[in-house]
Amino acid sequence: MSEESGANPIAAVARAAESASAGVSRAGLIGISVGVVAAGAAAGVAIERLTMGRAMRRRAREELDASAPYGSLRGRPRTVPAPDGTELYVELDGTDWPGPVQVHPEENGGPGPRRGWFVRRRQEPGPVDRSALPGVLGGSGALVRAGSRLGFGMAAATADQPLTVVFCHGYCLNQDSWHFQRAALREGMRLVFWDQRSHGRSERSRSYLAGEPASIDQLGADLKAVIDAVAPQGPLVLVGHSMGGMTVMALADQHPELFRERVAGVALIGTLAGDWDTVTLGLPVVGARLFKRVAPGVVKLLGRQVELVEATRRFGADFAAVFYRRFSFGSKDVDPGVARFAEQLLDATPIDVVAEFYPAFGAHEKRAALAALRGIPALVLAGTRDLLTPPQHSEVMARELPGAELLLVENAGHLVMLERPELVDERLAALLRRAAEYRGAAPLPAGVLELAQPPD
Repeated sequence: MSEESGANPIAAVARAAESASAGVSRAGLIGISVGVVAAGAAAGVAIERLTMGRAMRRRAREELDASAPYGSLRGRPRTVPAPDGTELYVELDGTDWPGPVQVHPEENGGPGPRRGWFVRRRQEPGPVDRSALPGVLGGSGALVRAGSRLGFGMAAATADQPLTVVFCHGYCLNQDSWHFQRAALREGMRLVFWDQRSHGRSERSRSYLAGEPASIDQLGADLKAVIDAVAPQGPLVLVGHSMGGMTVMALADQHPELFRERVAGVALIGTLAGDWDTVTLGLPVVGARLFKRVAPGVVKLLGRQVELVEATRRFGADFAAVFYRRFSFGSKDVDPGVARFAEQLLDATPIDVVAEFYPAFGAHEKRAALAALRGIPALVLAGTRDLLTPPQHSEVMARELPGAELLLVENAGHLVMLERPELVDERLAALLRRAAEYRGAAPLPAGVLELAQPPD
C-alpha cells in the first residue's frame, strides 16, 4: 500500500502520530502479559514508540482498526474434530471448489470487515461459532535466479485433479495471518485455512485441559484430521509458517506415505526442524541463556494467572506493540496497518494458550522427518532478520532437501508473509506451478501462472 497518497488513511494516521510524538513524555504501564519474554526482550527492544502520548496512540490504533481490511477475507466455514475431540475451525476458500465457498459478510447482510477479524475466544470448551526480490539460494548453496525451474519428475500421478493448498499458521496467530496469500491465490484454486487447536476460532484443546501437555506431534495429527475431512483425495500442497511448518514436519514423521502418494509440494516459511534451544532471540549469549532458564517458569506462572494477566494486558499495550514489532518484522518501513494487524493477531491469543504451547518447542526435533519431503517440490523461506527462527535453520533444512528453493529475504523478520507479501505470493505461485507438474495435476489458473513468472 502506497504511503505517498494523502488519501491513504493509514499513512495519514501514522504521520499524525509521528508528528505528535515530539516532546511528549513517556507513558504507559508495562502489562505483565508480556512477562513471558520480558526477561530477555528488555535488552534488545527499542522504546521509541513509548514516547508518544497515550491518547494519540489510542486514537491511532482506533483509526487503523477502522480503515485496514486485513483479516476480513472469509470462506465456507466448518469444524473438524481432532483425534481427542477438539473442534478445529476450518474455512474452504478459492473458486475451484464444487459449489460456492466464498463468504463476503459485507455483501450478505452480515458483519462487515471489522467483524471479519478474529475475536478473543472462550477459555473453556464450548460451542464453536459456525457462522461466519533478493537472491534465491539453491539447495546446494549456489545463488540462482528467482523463478528458475528445478526439473522435478513425475511420481504417483493424479492426472487432472486440482491442487488443494492447505495453510498452517504459526504460534499465537490464526489463519488470518495468511491474508495476503489468500487474496492473491484464491481465484481458480482450492484453498484450506484452519486454526490450530486453542488458536483463533478453534476450540481450546480438550486434552490439554484434561492434563495432557501440548505437543507438535499432536498438531501433526490435527492436520491429518483436517486433510481427511476436507481433502481426502487429490494432490496436496502444504504451506506452514513457524509452528505451522513444524506441524507439517510432524505430519511427515507420522504419515510418510501421504507424502509419497499425494503431497505435491511443501512450503516451510520462517520455521525450524529442531534445536530451538540454540535460538538466542537476538540477545547476547548470556541474556539468551538467562531467558531460556527463566522463560518456562515465567510462562507457567502467567498461564495460571489468566484473569489477572488479561485484566492488566491493556496497560502494557505500548510495550507490547514495540515488542511485537521487533520480533515480527525486520524493517522499519512496514505499513502501519500491517503492523497493527500483527498486534491484533498476537494480542488476541490468551496468555494461557501462550503457556500451553511454549514448552512444546524445546521438544520439537523433526530433522529426520524431512526425509519424507525429499524429491517433492519444496520452498524454504525465511527473513534474514528473523529472531525467532533464524535463517540458519532454513539453510539446515534446505541442505536436507536437495533441489529445494531456499529464499532468504533481506531485512525481513518472522512475519515475512505480512512484511513482504508480494515476494512470498510469487514464490508460492511458482511452487504451485512446480507441484502441478510434479503430480500431473489440473492446469493452474492463468492468474497464478502469471504470478509465478520469474521477475525481469
